[in-house]
Amino acid sequence: MQKTLIVVAGVLCREGKLLIGQRRANDRHALKWEFPGGKVKPGETPKDALVRELKEELCVDCEVGRELARYEHTTKGRGPLLLLFMQVERCQGEPRAEAFEQILWEAPEALLEYDFLDGDLDLVRRLSRGVLKPSDTL
Repeated sequence: MQKTLIVVAGVLCREGKLLIGQRRANDRHALKWEFPGGKVKPGETPKDALVRELKEELCVDCEVGRELARYEHTTKGRGPLLLLFMQVERCQGEPRAEAFEQILWEAPEALLEYDFLDGDLDLVRRLSRGVLKPSDTL
């Protein structure tokens, strides 16, 4: 049995819009959209991992708040993923597309127009329907 990998992603909200990133053309899942974040390393808490990932991917120092959603996702040929989506409360610095092709601030109701990673789709659907409403914190 394969071990479950924990992946954490940040939901950054500013003026009612959410920050999404497009993977680079030469990355795995090229040009797919996602919420910024990454794998939780051994010995890290999900919050610590998200702070580290946001620093690496967006060049910002953030304060992570509450968990917005969590669910397991499986992909053919890979072990199961436990996806954690966390509200980002505050950031120092303006996010930059350090690890992305591009980043955008987008209205929740428009998220379904983007080609998101399969693992993010459940959250994207909830956000686009208004079932889940992150707080404006940035």
